[in-house]
Amino acid sequence: MTRRAPYPTDLSDERWGLIGPMLENWRAARHHRALDTAYARFPRLRTLWADSAFRTTCIEHAARLGIAIEVVQRAPGSRGFVPLPRRWTIERTFGWLMMFRRLARDYETLPARSAALIQLRMIDLMARRLTGESTPTWRGT
Repeated sequence: MTRRAPYPTDLSDERWGLIGPMLENWRAARHHRALDTAYARFPRLRTLWADSAFRTTCIEHAARLGIAIEVVQRAPGSRGFVPLPRRWTIERTFGWLMMFRRLARDYETLPARSAALIQLRMIDLMARRLTGESTPTWRGT
């Protein structure tokens, strides 16, 4: 039985010891850029809700910007699907957006056009709520 030659992508513990810290630094820098962009665009931003993945990388940087990060975590001892309070709000909003047929697939090539369609869908949703009209759906056709 011959032994195969190792692939360069195989990560041994030794190699992972070199790559792991670089990945952590890259992720932290990416999160910092996202915080900086959000703060530059919305200077009145004071509170953010974050997933547990952000708890170690962003809290100090956000504190320097004057932003409090609240990490939304699962209740201890919970098993299976448990809706998290703030995360459920985001998932519900994504569900509302997916009812707009053009947003159900990624057809747009320009991010600005996708952002405009999201804004259009949310305007449509608010107008329907204010007027009491029912929302037609394309899923039943």
